[in-house]
Amino acid sequence: MNSYICSVYSFVLRLLICGWVWCIVTGICPGSGFLFTQSACGMAAVWQQVLAVDDFEEDPRAQGARGHRRSVSRGSYQLQAQMNRAVYDERPPGSLVPTSVAEASRAMAGDTTLSENYAFAGMHHIFDQHVDSAVPRLQFANDDKHLLACCSLDGTLSIMTLSPPPASVKVTLKGHGGPVTDFAWSLSNDIIVSTSLDGTLRIWNTEDGRCIREVRDPESSELLCCTFQPMNNNLTVVGNSKHHLQVVNISTGKKVKGGSSKLTGRVLSLSFDAPGRILWAGDDRGSIFSFLFDMATGKLTKAKRLVVSEGSSICSISARSWISREARDPSLLVNACVNKLLLYRVVDNEGTLQLKRSFPIQHGSQLVHSIFCPLMSFRQGACVVTGSEDGCVYFFDVERNTKAIVNKLQGHGGPVLDVSFNCDESLLASADSTGMVIIWRREQK
Repeated sequence: MNSYICSVYSFVLRLLICGWVWCIVTGICPGSGFLFTQSACGMAAVWQQVLAVDDFEEDPRAQGARGHRRSVSRGSYQLQAQMNRAVYDERPPGSLVPTSVAEASRAMAGDTTLSENYAFAGMHHIFDQHVDSAVPRLQFANDDKHLLACCSLDGTLSIMTLSPPPASVKVTLKGHGGPVTDFAWSLSNDIIVSTSLDGTLRIWNTEDGRCIREVRDPESSELLCCTFQPMNNNLTVVGNSKHHLQVVNISTGKKVKGGSSKLTGRVLSLSFDAPGRILWAGDDRGSIFSFLFDMATGKLTKAKRLVVSEGSSICSISARSWISREARDPSLLVNACVNKLLLYRVVDNEGTLQLKRSFPIQHGSQLVHSIFCPLMSFRQGACVVTGSEDGCVYFFDVERNTKAIVNKLQGHGGPVLDVSFNCDESLLASADSTGMVIIWRREQK
């Protein structure tokens, strides 16, 4: 008897669904005489876009050395921008991250505020092996709490370990004939690439500090920045002092055909979006360029240009696809020597930028960098961290309209040039123009 009732119920439900589909296809609502073809077409278009966003492809390196999986969405930034605008229209002015409807998720995080979450207990350790020479860049290794590296204008790089205590320099990378300007960890942390004013790109083994390969700039120009292609670590993008970008295959040491372009000034900063399809590059003339990256060939296609401030140096660009757990909000964090930290929204799939917020900092000439906090918290708001020429490290909540400073760390004797969080945000590293690297320990709640 029960099975018979279930069969009848299933049959009636199918009839109702078929009737609804028929209404959408024909544009006629039975019993009302009204046409809603336009609405139906709109619904169909929306569903096509939703299906496009949900179309995921497995990353070819899904089974990495650390055994974790990655997926790459083929969804459109343009669709996401439309969804963002719809949400922003419904919220009060100045509200950047749609967190007001996420009471349940915030309840999971407890009662601590964002300010309490980013309170620091003090200095964990100080490294001074590069004292008297500026440390322009430092970065924790990927998915690692205790391994970090930095480069120095003294021509060397250091790989440091914080555990087991005491903290120490694990290995020093020597070989560059001039100041080291930038470096990047590979996804598996077994390789570091570095650029130098000596005109070379070097590939290093992070275990023994051995230089695996040296790639000379074909124009014999100073190399100023570099970054790995996030989905293919065989490819590295390099920027030089003669305004050129170049994609290099580090396995062969050769340039990639079609993987070059020219900016309006010296290339100072680079950043990919998470899927590796859009590359942003900043120069010393105040411009940010977006490039479309062909995943199959490594070819670069220039897409958009934004002049932030004519003649100012774009010294740092950081991209983030999700600014909080509660909303996808593709964003770009920019330091541009205009005494402000700039937060842009990515509004389409060509990397077009729209200014969202700016935060006052002291920054007029030094190559200061900033980052998004790596963990996306359930708490309301989202946090970014930046160095400053006043020797302080600043934390800003991008959600706040006023009094956006969440925390301020003091202790450096010169301009703070770079900051980096480890993967679980328990430690923050900062480096300055005097060569000092400070490891800050966050308070345990």
